[in-house]
This record gives sequence, structure tokens and C-alpha cells, in this order.
Amino acid sequence: MAFFAKGKIFAAAVVATLALATGAQAAASCGKTGAGFEAWKSEFAAEAQSEGVGSKGLAALAGANYATKTISVDRAIHKAFSGSVDAFMKRRGGAAIISKGRSLKKSNAALFAKIESNYGVSPGVLLAIWGMETGFGSSMGNQNTVSAILTLAYDCRRPGFFYPHAIAALKLVDRGALSASSVGAAHGEIGHTQFLPGNVLKYGVGNGNLRDKATALASTANFLKGHGWRAGAGASSNMGAIAGWNSASVYQQAIAQIATAIDGD
Repeated sequence: MAFFAKGKIFAAAVVATLALATGAQAAASCGKTGAGFEAWKSEFAAEAQSEGVGSKGLAALAGANYATKTISVDRAIHKAFSGSVDAFMKRRGGAAIISKGRSLKKSNAALFAKIESNYGVSPGVLLAIWGMETGFGSSMGNQNTVSAILTLAYDCRRPGFFYPHAIAALKLVDRGALSASSVGAAHGEIGHTQFLPGNVLKYGVGNGNLRDKATALASTANFLKGHGWRAGAGASSNMGAIAGWNSASVYQQAIAQIATAIDGD
């Protein structure tokens, strides 16, 4: 998911985690440059350990670097979701996503049928998200995931939002679903459909390896179901669930248009 708010709301888990972490976050002071990142990591390590992060996760934290590329992308994020829906569709290759999405729907018919049977989510919206986020897995990002998410948890712009995702990323390292060298998108998003770490913990299915196509698509369906997707209704009737995935209006409308075109084929 090119980050905006993307259903990365992960609401109940975030609220619970933040309730536990309020005092801890006050101890780890945020920063606006990389100058204080190493000192922050030391403070954050104690907090992470108290929240159940184990030795592998703590080792990944110790080896993390301040992600300057992540900060650069974060500062420009709102520009990516500006303008009209038509302009957004053109920038993001909406027509190409529809064309390839229709082809992949046919060639992966058994997979999508199984997902729809399990979660009630139709193929179109999954293909729309998959195509929009990573070009159907062709571009899943090359930024170190642990470094990216820790940098955002440290950065003063939105530390409260990213704190639980940072804890989650370290727990995923403990579980083996991530490693200290795993890469993804600039905001720490993971895999074919670009989940933030906290959402992997809450909605990831199977082994949680979202670089596996089937796991990522099933997990995305699980997310949408968890955000109110109504089986049998089209994407345009499930805008609330799509809004859970991404809070940007142009993104939501583009996904609905693409999904409708794919499902209508």
C-alpha cells in the first residue's frame, strides 16, 4: 500500500497497545533528525522488551539505521493522493491494472474462488489493491522494513501511530515472518499488498509471509472482511471496508472503479 492511512488503522489493536504504551512512549523522546536516533533506540529497546519482544527482535532493533529515504517519502505523501480520480487513475495506470487484473483473475481462478468462499470477498477488489500497491508483486519496495518503521516511530510527526507497528515488526522478526534484512516499502509496508506490521499480526493468515501471493491476497480479504465487507455486494457497496484499507478518497474511488471493471468482465 502506498502509505496514507490505508486501513492500517488496525484500530482495536492500536488502541490496546497505545493504552499500555502511553507511559513508555513518554520516555522515548521523538526526534526530527537522525541525530538522536541511536539514543532513542536504547530507550525503545527497554520498552519493546517490556512488551514481549524477544532476542531476535531486539537484535534487529539494535542493527536498525535511521531511514532518510523514508522521511523524504513521508514528507511528500499527500501529493501522491492529490487531484481528481481520473488524474489519479492515469498516474497509477488504472487501465493497465484492469487489463492485467482480468487476466490474473482467469489464470488464478481456483485461488480467488477459495478466498471468496472463505472470506466473502470478490476477486476484483483484491486484484485492484494488488495492482495498485505493487503492480501485482513486481515492485514490493527495497527499503529495510525494520529501519523504516522504527524511523517513523521515532520521528516526531506521527510517533503514536507508528509505535505499535514498530513493536509488531520486532515481534514478527521473533516469529520468523520478518528478518532484520527484510525489505519493503518506504513506510514499512510488507509484501504483495503492502501491510503495515501491526496489521500482519492482526489480519495475516497462514504463516504471515506476505511475500507469498496466496497468503497476501487471503490476508487482504481477511482485512476487508474485518472492516465490514459484505459478501455478495460489489465494491461500490463496500466503500467503508475500502476506506479502512486507505483513507484517501481518490484511492478508494479508484479501487472501486477498477474492482467493478474486473468483476464485471
